[in-house]
Amino acid sequence: MQSDPFSLSGKTAVVTGAGRGFGRAIAIGFAARGANVVVAARTPRELDETVAQCVSAGGNAVATATDIADRTACRRLVDCAVAEFGGVDIAFCNAATGLYGPAESISEADWNREMQVSIAGYFNVAQAAGRQMIAQGRGGSIIAMSANASIVGYGELTAGAAAKGAIDQMCRNLALEWGTHAIRVNSMNPGYTEHVPDYGDVSTGTGGDLESGIRMMTPLGRRGRIAEFVWPAIFLASDASSFITGVSLVVDGGYVIK
Repeated sequence: MQSDPFSLSGKTAVVTGAGRGFGRAIAIGFAARGANVVVAARTPRELDETVAQCVSAGGNAVATATDIADRTACRRLVDCAVAEFGGVDIAFCNAATGLYGPAESISEADWNREMQVSIAGYFNVAQAAGRQMIAQGRGGSIIAMSANASIVGYGELTAGAAAKGAIDQMCRNLALEWGTHAIRVNSMNPGYTEHVPDYGDVSTGTGGDLESGIRMMTPLGRRGRIAEFVWPAIFLASDASSFITGVSLVVDGGYVIK
């Protein structure tokens, strides 16, 4: 039995959308558990602070500007991890367009951009990392940041919810295909959090303001704090979840059970 199954010492992780929010917090969390981290986002200036915080947390980190909608860029991201740290053991796919609004008002361009980032982009990262993990022959963990909107309905979130549902199903299929290579593929599904802009209605007929509705619909009675998503990500990345694959880990304070 491993003395610390949550350790990421000796492992290398690539984290997209790492300039802020979930991606930054999780990259720092991986670094604190001993991982080498390659952080990626479209905006290079945001990544410098993420790298600095990863190093302060005890890990090694480098940054590379990456648009996950570009498959070639995702291959370069993985190549960077190989060149800097010798391989890839963990890939955390994280990005969002922030598209929300009435379904009848969604433009073709906005819909296509949502699908390009949240479906094609996630697959581009997973494919590039998966190919490298297969070549390495030592397995790995791929984690996709989804949302509980893939499970329950939200007003004005049709495009994002459709994309997140596709992400969950993509993970299940990749888990099936790559299980023989000891590659685990899971998604993590947050709900309302303190750092994400508000969207949609929590439920028909909750009454009151949005915060009252969130408290009413969430058994734990509040939004999630960003730090509360770091340990679930470490769990899925580490040997602590060595027999878990194809799972959507809902981290939403119980929202989906109401």
